[in-house]
Amino acid sequence: QRNFERYDFLKWGSKSLNNFYAVPPGTGICHQVNLENIAQTVWTSTDQNGVTVAYPDTCVGTDSHTTMINGLGVLGWGVGGIEAEAAMLGQPVSMLIPEVVGFKLFGELQEGVTATDLVLTATQMLRAHGVVGRFVEYFGPGLASLSLADRATLANMAPEYGATCGFFGIDDKTLDYLRLTGREEGQIALVEAYAKEQGFWIDPAIEPIFSSSLELDLGTVVPSLAGPKRPQDKVVLTHVDDVFNHDLGEVYKKQQSRVPVAGKDHDIGDGDVVIAAITSCTNTSNPGVLIAAGLVAQKADKLGLKPKPWVKTSLAPGSQVVTDYLEKAGLQQHLDNIGFNLVGYGCTTCIGNSGPLAEPISAAINGNNIVAASVISGNRNFEGRVSPDVRANFLASPPLVVAYALKGTVIDDFTTTPIGQGSNGQDVYLKDIWPTNLEVATTMAGAVDRQMFQARYADVYKGDKHWQAINVTGSETYQWRAGSTYVANPPYFEGMSMTPAPVQDIIEAKPLLILGDSITTDHISPAGNIKADSPAGQWLQEHQVAKADFNSYGARRGHHEVMMRGTFANIRIKNEMVPGVEGGFSRYGEEVGAVYDVAMKNKADGVPMIVIAGKEYGTGSSRDWAAKGTNLLGVRVVIVESFERIHRSNLVGMGVLPLQFKDGDTRASLGLTGDDQFTIKGVASLQPRQDVTVEVTRKDGSTFSFTALCRIDTANEIEYFNNGGILHYVLRKLAA
Repeated sequence: QRNFERYDFLKWGSKSLNNFYAVPPGTGICHQVNLENIAQTVWTSTDQNGVTVAYPDTCVGTDSHTTMINGLGVLGWGVGGIEAEAAMLGQPVSMLIPEVVGFKLFGELQEGVTATDLVLTATQMLRAHGVVGRFVEYFGPGLASLSLADRATLANMAPEYGATCGFFGIDDKTLDYLRLTGREEGQIALVEAYAKEQGFWIDPAIEPIFSSSLELDLGTVVPSLAGPKRPQDKVVLTHVDDVFNHDLGEVYKKQQSRVPVAGKDHDIGDGDVVIAAITSCTNTSNPGVLIAAGLVAQKADKLGLKPKPWVKTSLAPGSQVVTDYLEKAGLQQHLDNIGFNLVGYGCTTCIGNSGPLAEPISAAINGNNIVAASVISGNRNFEGRVSPDVRANFLASPPLVVAYALKGTVIDDFTTTPIGQGSNGQDVYLKDIWPTNLEVATTMAGAVDRQMFQARYADVYKGDKHWQAINVTGSETYQWRAGSTYVANPPYFEGMSMTPAPVQDIIEAKPLLILGDSITTDHISPAGNIKADSPAGQWLQEHQVAKADFNSYGARRGHHEVMMRGTFANIRIKNEMVPGVEGGFSRYGEEVGAVYDVAMKNKADGVPMIVIAGKEYGTGSSRDWAAKGTNLLGVRVVIVESFERIHRSNLVGMGVLPLQFKDGDTRASLGLTGDDQFTIKGVASLQPRQDVTVEVTRKDGSTFSFTALCRIDTANEIEYFNNGGILHYVLRKLAA
């Protein structure tokens, strides 16, 4: 009911556009469905002479974790929606030729260590090495000990370690996975022959030459989590309590406390785990870690353990096959018994769609400044992403998620203190419920088979009765629904002419926000809950949408009025222009207001705006609304110390100028404030990666200038920028 308009729009597209197919909702997460069914590794088509030609499978997707498919030997990465739309309309994807960083793996993982522990270790190492805008290729003798699913886990988190992709070549493990997941034998034979002929087949005797390289002994990887705010901040399992207790005092400036929960027979305190979720394509595509989670649940259930009463638990696989093998192994009933019931097939908690906590628990947390925790098997733990009630978020393997639900807290050493007491009162420790590698392998061998994949994907585009009941008629253009609050005709092309007007210089622009390091696309364009007192919430109420029907920003991406009001509306963002204030606020003169309201006042005054920030600006999801919203607010330029790849591209695609500080300059070293005005001339004649002079006028009238690097990186991008954006450029080309 909530999402009918969006599904109607998608189904209209599948009926109206050539070569466009919609996998219906409820099937799973797109990356996992691609891995298990759609990707071919090698495609064939007929050329203009009628000859059948084989060529490598490649993929760009409008989610950054598109990179998971590199585990199958398919080169792919995430792009913004605007770039994908342009590609669908025939525009090539342009980029600078990347450096390739080699990551050599050798040895084998120790007993009890999971692929999740490995990917969190690799993420930390690669972030430290520096791989933004680069390809990573895994190689070395250690590959032989990694399953295809393990490789997909490593490839999946490429956005978290900053790379464009994390690629694996093709070998027998690739062919085995294609066979397991139901691909035809003829296709598998083609992949093998093509890979060997073209040099894509992994040859352990050959060590490729890379731009730079690093290596990891798999035997040194230990059980780990990442958090509490960034996926690259790996924490060894035995030190999680130390990290949290340190942050409690140093970051949150408080001591441990516990408070009663109204109407409940338990209290709640700092470090309590209030969300434990088995979620995300990163881990639910890996039968090994899901079987391990089921075995932990089985052992715990038989001992009489239960999650603590304040923990919200959930299981959301990325494909329906997961349910089949958990049930066949007899593990789903044990997961159910300890609260890990199936809630659906999708991103759920990983993207912030866990739903609200129980009201008494939420009230106790927010009314007493409790620093609650979550432990999820996701890929991102940015501030404000998982839940507005949770400030400390940890990424972990599915079996550790189950164990933390039973323990209920992150403040104790997990390996030396009991998880809980069994039905006969005995202390139960992690070692008592942790499965051996042999148990996992034996269970998996008996539970996962080719027939499951073939049955689930026999007709992947059919959908359930609800999808089938959506009746649409194909047409050349979509008929916009008047008054819709979900899908609306955006204003990007209003007043557009065949010939683009010259790009105007940026004169006396005012800062809208001055931000710190690691500003994510979740900070810029949150996907979670919409607060009733926010500009987006107020707009929805003005359009007769009840609070219960707000849905989320992620669900409202088809409506620009909601999304532009949600830009920079993250509850944890900190604008240095309004010190001491947390959330989406800015300043108009001396008046503090919501970012959207301040932006509209500046637009009404005819004043252009800029955003200033530190390192790693735009990290995280490929969310194109982070650029669309920036554009619609009236921001002309973003000046930062460094950009993440996709967001920089998205800004160019929306006609926003990305500039990068040079020569060690920062907002702090230059003393930039919200009272400064910024002028940039010669914008209409910019060249790729040229130096740009930024003139600054202080509040007292004094002036100075600094040099920044234009991060429009290619000649194609200059064309997009001069046209007002990539879609304007493509439409003019099509109309010419």
